[in-house]
Amino acid sequence: MYTRFFNPCQNSVTTLIKIEIILPENDVRPISDALKKIQVGGITAYRGWGRGKTINPKIHAAKGTEMFTPEFNDKFIIQIIVEEKNENEVIRIIKDNAKIGKIFISPITRAVDIASGEENERAI
Repeated sequence: MYTRFFNPCQNSVTTLIKIEIILPENDVRPISDALKKIQVGGITAYRGWGRGKTINPKIHAAKGTEMFTPEFNDKFIIQIIVEEKNENEVIRIIKDNAKIGKIFISPITRAVDIASGEENERAI
């Protein structure tokens, strides 16, 4: 299912995955802090707009006299690249530190560090 990389230095095979989390609430800090404890070195977090199953709250329009329900709401997105062996632990940490949201897992076919030229698990 996932692409496996042979690491000649460790004489082993490594599989990298991307875990993407979409959160309707800002739970980025507790997730980041918990991932640092298991030596997940880097994450990418950003804000976007989206819609899902959750009904968006009504907001005031114009001068505050009219209410409407926006089609899209703020979302917080986190992307993490980890070795497949850490997948279940990372998912557990996310579930323990987020109230609601979605987690998506995808294979990484190749990773390259631009500055050093290192590839795959050494690039992360």
